[in-house]
Amino acid sequence: MQIQVNSDNHIQGNIRLEQWVRSTVESTLERFDDGVTRVEVHLRDENGDKPGPHDKRCQMEARPKGHHPISVTHKAATLEQAIEGAASKLNNALEHFYGKLRSKRAVTQQEISANDALLQEEFLERLG
Repeated sequence: MQIQVNSDNHIQGNIRLEQWVRSTVESTLERFDDGVTRVEVHLRDENGDKPGPHDKRCQMEARPKGHHPISVTHKAATLEQAIEGAASKLNNALEHFYGKLRSKRAVTQQEISANDALLQEEFLERLG
């Protein structure tokens, strides 16, 4: 899984911050490593240089293989809280997404099995 970190002019982007963001995303989303090609992280200070409550924003966008991107946003008082909150939200969103995919596959398999049984029954009727 490739992780790309972007920040606006009001957030001091440095190697240490990027490594911490990558580490947080990797550890939170490690179980989806095979299914997600890329995660883009966007960090922003909503109020610029002015202080304010919940003015740090982290948006994360995951790109599951062969599917549309999934995006979440979390605002918090600190950058760390915003990043951890967004990573947690993205983990939940991916769990939900893959859960729905598994459910659809199970229904499709049941339909195929039912259709196979009907075809077999019809075939046996024609023989008999």
